[in-house]
Amino acid sequence: MSVPTRPIVLAHAAYRLGDAYRARGAPEPFVEVHDLPGLEAAVADAEVLVVSGLWRDALLERAPRLRFIQSVSAGTDQFPKGALRERGIRLASAQGGNERAVAEHALALMLGLTRRLPEALRNQAAATWRPMIADPARRERELGGQTLLVIGLGRIGTRIARLAQAFDMRVIGLRRRPLQAGDPVEAVFSPDRLHDALGQADVVALACPLTPETEGMIGEAALAAMKPGALLINVARGRVVDQDALARALAEGRIAGAGLDCFREEPLPPEAPFWRMETVIVTPHSAGETSHYEGRVIDLLLENLGRLRRGEELVNPVA
Repeated sequence: MSVPTRPIVLAHAAYRLGDAYRARGAPEPFVEVHDLPGLEAAVADAEVLVVSGLWRDALLERAPRLRFIQSVSAGTDQFPKGALRERGIRLASAQGGNERAVAEHALALMLGLTRRLPEALRNQAAATWRPMIADPARRERELGGQTLLVIGLGRIGTRIARLAQAFDMRVIGLRRRPLQAGDPVEAVFSPDRLHDALGQADVVALACPLTPETEGMIGEAALAAMKPGALLINVARGRVVDQDALARALAEGRIAGAGLDCFREEPLPPEAPFWRMETVIVTPHSAGETSHYEGRVIDLLLENLGRLRRGEELVNPVA
């Protein structure tokens, strides 16, 4: 791929990708857009596009010159990979750009649930000093000594496991590849042993990509395999979980709580039951958002443009 002769298109509804690009010297001309109409207008001349949530498959018909897409997100399930290959359009993910942030967010959700922080915030808003609790089963929990199951031991899942070890948790994982030296887990279960792994876990953290195999993985049967006191943490994709089944399990007390950062439909509709459940923490798909994120995406973009020019393999190639 030669040096782009037309402006690179940076497209995101909120992120300030242009500022990060300027901070790195803006080596090529660029156009920044923040909505779909702007993207539809700009993509006609684009050879390089940086995008994630604003992507629509119909854009392909408007982009005859497009040669490379740098995803703003680690997930790339929104892109039609077969159609991109047919048109000779390369695609790279932003995997690794937010692994630290997402892993920290997962631990924050675990701590928020085990230390009953939503209850504390409600009491603070009502100026209520909660008395000491006589029943040990109703008190705050400790992470130390509990078993964490990490589903998906990629970069994010591996970092979650390492952080959990610092809290003295026993960590097990689920993935296709068996246990290897250096893995920060005590044991690795294959996907066909999902229910066995769930039955051991006090906390289940989802950090897997959305694939045909993982879509709906946490449904009625999987929830039934979990301990009654278990917690579910989802920093993966909303469709990995059957949300209706999860809402029922929570309402019936079949699991103890959930920390949810991603959902089947986003924004999460006001009528969704999770908003009103005292044992649930809802965050708005913000696990990966930090003040450093735009810079990491632009660094990946610049590295990949250099590799394309040199005929080298991309960082995080997808298509």
